[in-house]
Amino acid sequence: MNMQDFYTGHAFDAYEFFGAHTYFGGTHFAVWAPSAQHIAVETEVGTYDMHRTQSAVWECDVPGANAGMVYQYWVRGANGQTVSHCDPYGTAMTLRPDGRSIIADRPTGFTDDKWMAGRTKCFDKPLNIYEVHAGSWRQKEDGSWYTYAELAELLPAYCKENGFTHIELMPLAEHPFDGSWGYQITGFYAPTSRYGTPQQLAEFVNACHKAGIGVILDFVPVHFAIDSYGLKEFDGTPLYEYPAAAVGQSEWGSCNFMHSRGEIRCFIQSCADYWLQVFHADGLRMDAVSRLIYWQGDPNRGVNGSTLEFLKGMNQGLQQRHPTALLIAEDSTNYPKVTAPVEYGGLGFDYKWDLGWMNDTLDYFKKTSEERKENLGKLTFSMMYAWNEHYILPFSHDENVHGKATIVQKMYGDYAGKFPQARALYLYMAIHPGKKLDFMGNEFAQLREFDESREQDWMVLDYPNHNDFRRFRQALNRAYCAEDAFWRREYDPAAFQWLDCSHPELDACAILRQGSEAAVLAAFNFGDTELEDYTLTLPVAGKLTLLLDTDWETFGGSTAAPKRSCARKTDGELKLTLPPFSGRLYRLEQA
Repeated sequence: MNMQDFYTGHAFDAYEFFGAHTYFGGTHFAVWAPSAQHIAVETEVGTYDMHRTQSAVWECDVPGANAGMVYQYWVRGANGQTVSHCDPYGTAMTLRPDGRSIIADRPTGFTDDKWMAGRTKCFDKPLNIYEVHAGSWRQKEDGSWYTYAELAELLPAYCKENGFTHIELMPLAEHPFDGSWGYQITGFYAPTSRYGTPQQLAEFVNACHKAGIGVILDFVPVHFAIDSYGLKEFDGTPLYEYPAAAVGQSEWGSCNFMHSRGEIRCFIQSCADYWLQVFHADGLRMDAVSRLIYWQGDPNRGVNGSTLEFLKGMNQGLQQRHPTALLIAEDSTNYPKVTAPVEYGGLGFDYKWDLGWMNDTLDYFKKTSEERKENLGKLTFSMMYAWNEHYILPFSHDENVHGKATIVQKMYGDYAGKFPQARALYLYMAIHPGKKLDFMGNEFAQLREFDESREQDWMVLDYPNHNDFRRFRQALNRAYCAEDAFWRREYDPAAFQWLDCSHPELDACAILRQGSEAAVLAAFNFGDTELEDYTLTLPVAGKLTLLLDTDWETFGGSTAAPKRSCARKTDGELKLTLPPFSGRLYRLEQA
């Protein structure tokens, strides 16, 4: 690492110098603490004084300190108080409530060269993301967590079976409070020890790649946990955080990073590089990006120039270093060009969550059939801005917690009535432009909200409604991956067409998406009564093949599925009778 680059905010490899680095016979420690009066590193082989080797850097060598040993810094700060801290650049930590760091060697043994060489940003490929909280996807009989190694045996295979292309893991950086789900971090470079070691996490990623599944990691560049052994007042001053409480404290009670300082920029952007470089992560989903655009996420307070410049610089640097990795923004604002390259005036992300689509769509499905007739605009409005960014359509963990109800529970009506509506909802999600993201449990119609302390309610698969729903989701995901009209021309406006969205007296609409050779079209009846003689005018005559009907009996509906693929010629008109709360998916091949 170039120290001048570190001080000026241009380094992306600060982890190569700072932290604990083993050598033959010992470990070298280096920490940045400009206002500290004295620092000692306490290890399992003794406590050693560190020496100020530069104006702001402290270093020492500890003979006999080896990988696997625990250590912590004792920092006498500018205020004269001595406080124990974990290593800001530490690459492993002990399990909470212990807050010490662990000396760890760099993970090795990747065998994914072919995967990494062929990896793309999936602009013209399927991208169907399964969001997972590692500790509560599945648990052992005694309620304990599966390890990274055990998840490697289970999770990639499950995603493959269910038609997901990528896993997005909620934050794995070390965090003290389970209920923060990893979003309030103390060890930014340290994979949480809840599930094992850094080496075992690397083996998990390698196993996913071997199975053809990508791995996206949640990344938190905005704030950090307030625990005394973490980053807060590391050298007795507000070093990593803003000195003023008005902007130094986040809405979550954590500390906001001071992104205007070069050394802090390097800490965060080097951390992003670390997860991509060392663990072969296929992308980062960056949390709370709105707080990096506007002061504390509030457009009324104006753009935060220093954080915005940091964001642009980080994304541009990551794009140069990892040109095939995905950079995804969780951003709820209308700020323009989030997914445009920095050199063209953008923020440098590849994708942005379409939270407007999510809110409008779910609000529509919460309504009665009569109310839906007056609110079809909830579904059509998203196409007014669909080409402004590269969007991902998210049904994330945020929509399955805090009294919001799970996705299936949000559907209007009683228990049995929710399932056909949810099947129609997910077909609508599939046909709508934008990549897809769904939270664990939604694929089998989980009814209980997300709770980090409990595994998903897998026992509901013993009930036909839930097992049938999972079967539907598997079939829909397979169709999504197989039919290139869903994704080949994802961001081409000419490849999208409303076949119908102009009958306010009906709870109905129809969409066509054009692929490289064939199109797919979906027709919907979102009402509670059968829709007879629903007539659509097709853009071309050709061969029409029914791929999927949400009302098939095998999915829990009432319509018998054909024994073989049902294909017929059409002269450009399609007349349908659609059961209540249903949708049909067709392939259209021009004659």
